[in-house]
Amino acid sequence: MIVAVPKETAAGERRVALAPDGVKALAKLGLDVRVEPGAGLAAGFDDASFAAAGAKLEAGVLAAADLVLKVQAPSDAEIARIKGGAALIALMRPLDDPQRAAALARQGVSAFALELLPRITRAQSMDVLSSQATIAGYRAVLLAALRLPKLFPMLVTAAGTITSARVFVIGAGVAGLQAIATAKRLGGVVEAYDTRAAAAEQIESLGARFVKLELEAGDAQDAGGYAKAQSEAFYAKQRALMAATAAKSDVLITTALVPGQRAPLLLDEAGVRGMKRGAVIVDLAAPNGGNVALTQPGEERDVDGVTLLGPLNLPSEIPGDASRLFSRNVGALVSHLVKDGKLALDLEDEITRGTLLTHQGQITNAAVKERAGA
Repeated sequence: MIVAVPKETAAGERRVALAPDGVKALAKLGLDVRVEPGAGLAAGFDDASFAAAGAKLEAGVLAAADLVLKVQAPSDAEIARIKGGAALIALMRPLDDPQRAAALARQGVSAFALELLPRITRAQSMDVLSSQATIAGYRAVLLAALRLPKLFPMLVTAAGTITSARVFVIGAGVAGLQAIATAKRLGGVVEAYDTRAAAAEQIESLGARFVKLELEAGDAQDAGGYAKAQSEAFYAKQRALMAATAAKSDVLITTALVPGQRAPLLLDEAGVRGMKRGAVIVDLAAPNGGNVALTQPGEERDVDGVTLLGPLNLPSEIPGDASRLFSRNVGALVSHLVKDGKLALDLEDEITRGTLLTHQGQITNAAVKERAGA
């Protein structure tokens, strides 16, 4: 079975879906791995490292592939080059871009969306969202530290004492928890908030203070462990309470996302303008509209002296390790799907069934199918 690893074509994407170590792992499964020349250069992997791992370097790898591994969803032009009956594994943003799924179904591709991987113990080694969110949370703090006009740690010097930076993290998922840990390592005084009561223990275990707001969130967590959307009345009250903590903070990092929906607005314009001059906001929800009013996806803004960053793809800014983790996750999923050197799709299996987005000309995920109007 031919496995193709093409060069990513999405703007700004520097990761590669399979690292050289991943090539070795798939070769042990009896797979013929073919890598497009230059596919790993931006991530620090030259063509020679892929060849040494056992991959064949080949231009136009999509046409002959039985299985395509990508980081980002394929473009229309790439979909047209994938043969009918082939399989594809990638990040698809299926609930945000259901028409991509429709195009893959028309092409006859069996597509697996990594975002749809079920949150179960057996699937942890395949969890791309968690591995990439870890990098995003880490990178967000570094970006804030670079923009902040003060140091993170408290320093006692002959010239006097410098107080610690105050950091407020909203959302205690994987990205938020990594942001908390990184800010603590840099010496910041960290506070954090999450609508899920269960997150308080995790926040405090990392040395941060859990911010308690007088709010009734009800059932704030879905069966998969993700935060559930709340009412607009809830968010309005939350914004008012959140602004008070933000006003005391030097750094605000927001990470709140609800799959398939616009990111909840957690800090309004008044809240942004109420922060101290020199403060930095990193809005990790920018790709889905942002948690912060005035966020411009992909841009950096100055709002009355507050620096507001809306990054779109932080894992791509650390492409080497991001690719290594992505590769291990994808390799684990491929290993689950392949038997005796061939794809063997057991649609009764929770991982296979849950991740499968399109198959035999149909969109197989009910929520995506409804959004696509199919």
